[in-house]
This record gives sequence, structure tokens and C-alpha cells, in this order.
Amino acid sequence: MPLYESVVIARQDIATTQVDTLADELTNIITEGGGKVTKRELWGLRSLTYRIKKNRKAHYVFFNIDAPPAAISEYERRMRINEDVLRYLTVRVEALEEGPSAVITNKDRPAERTGFFGGGGGRGGRDGGGFGGGGDRDGGRFGSGRRPRFGEGDSTPTTGES
Repeated sequence: MPLYESVVIARQDIATTQVDTLADELTNIITEGGGKVTKRELWGLRSLTYRIKKNRKAHYVFFNIDAPPAAISEYERRMRINEDVLRYLTVRVEALEEGPSAVITNKDRPAERTGFFGGGGGRGGRDGGGFGGGGDRDGGRFGSGRRPRFGEGDSTPTTGES
């Protein structure tokens, strides 16, 4: 039978127990169609990149599925009908990965990035971090924090005459 990976995104305002119930229902659809779910992971409530149907967060559920295409068609049809499902993606794969997914393994690690582009501080603010470092409003271009006056820059203005 073909192998699939599927991610389901459910509304943020349903309880975790309802997400478990939804995952059980989807698993039953696959088993009724002659397939089996080899792995199911609840990734929890996560922030969305952009709002989907007025939701800023959503519950994520991941499935590894070994099922015939007819069972997957019914599985996706039922998700289109269900109002709690915001989005879903089912992809056919060559082999199913064993062990926990990358999302679960990265959940245990602390965040390594601090600040903009991995460095400390902000974007050229008073703390000197970010792009130019140093300075305040000029983004560190002139070093002292004040704006240069006419004629103080690297070059003097030229006229069209030689």
C-alpha cells in the first residue's frame, strides 16, 4: 500500500480533548478504508504565519499513514466537511520516518537565536547591535550619533565647473 504523511490544522478555540477526538475520528476513517495509522503526533497549539479564518493559532496533528488511495480520498473529503479543520496537507512519501518528527525534537531544544540575524541587540539602535552597530538615528554610519553638517561628510559637493 502507498505511504502518506499528513498534517491537520484545527481551530484554536477547541479543547485539547476535542483535538484528540478529531484525531481518533480521522484514524477510524483510515482503518475503515483498509489502511492503518502507524504514527500520530500532537504538536500542540502553535502560532500561524498568517491568520486563517480569523485564527492566529491552531492545533497541529501529524499522521504517518499506510493506506490505499480510496481511504485517503475519504479521509480528505471528511476533513473538508469538518468545521474544526482549518487546513490539511497529505503527501505521498517513499518511506515513513521512524522515531519522533523534527517538530517534536526541536520542541525540547532551547531557542538559539537572540536578536536580529543571530547577534545580540536590535537594528542599529543605541545598543550597537544589528546592521551598522553604534550610533542612534543614523544607524551607525557616522559613529558619533549626531547628523553630519553640510561639508562634513567623506566628500565635498562639487559643481559642474572644472
